[in-house]
Amino acid sequence: MNTYAQLLKEGKQILEQAGVSEAELDAWYLLSDTFSIDRTKFLIERNTSKQLELSLLNQYQERLKQRAMRIPLQYILGVQEFMGMEFIVNHHVLIPRQDTETIVEEVLKEKSGTVLDLCTGSGCIAISLSKLGTFERVDATDISKKAILIAKENAKKLKADVRFYEGDLFEAITETYDIIVSNPPYITKEVIETLQPEVRVHEPYKALYGPNHGLYFYEQISKFAMNYLNPNGMIFYEIGYDQANDVCHILKKYGYKKIQVIQDLAGKDRVVKARFSFEN
Repeated sequence: MNTYAQLLKEGKQILEQAGVSEAELDAWYLLSDTFSIDRTKFLIERNTSKQLELSLLNQYQERLKQRAMRIPLQYILGVQEFMGMEFIVNHHVLIPRQDTETIVEEVLKEKSGTVLDLCTGSGCIAISLSKLGTFERVDATDISKKAILIAKENAKKLKADVRFYEGDLFEAITETYDIIVSNPPYITKEVIETLQPEVRVHEPYKALYGPNHGLYFYEQISKFAMNYLNPNGMIFYEIGYDQANDVCHILKKYGYKKIQVIQDLAGKDRVVKARFSFEN
């Protein structure tokens, strides 16, 4: 016989010993999801001894073991919320971050036009723009076949009208757009080595690592984007908090105008946007 309170306490202890920072909260999420209980049910029944299904007890123990190995909670549960929607995630895609909502909110201000999302991963940016915006068309591309499969699953689940292409940046793209948006890999090797194991070990390295001091993809996209932008088209980048000057410099070098830096809710530089004019 077990009680929910007992299981939560045991889960918290296991995760604390493994160095998980929010041990009690993560144990709660695993308990809640595994046994399909909400806070109200937990508070009412937490100290009631009951015969719980052995398969669910085993699943809870296995999930705790995975989290103790520092596998991200989102990969264990298989979902992450972003822009008020629930996205499917696994180890083939980055876990959507709240920081990234900043770039979505900025692009949504444009209200119309066609959009291309480069390095789409789970599809969270493209799908959010399609669902929450009034754009004529939203397309997305990623070099990873497995990421594209997850993005397509998310689009189907959320009933979003997004066309996905597999290819390296613009490789599979033949059309032009009013807006190009990207949250590319931009973390240096040195910084990746300092990150928590949840990110450093378990999230896809290829989606994290940006060569050339984290600036490689900004350089490549900025250089070739003008071939895929309509007149006066716009480009939006998510950036690392310390990359604004470098990314602005790259955009200036390739002739982009009206360059702006936008901060996230924490007040850190998070988005750079610019316009490309075909006139000198």
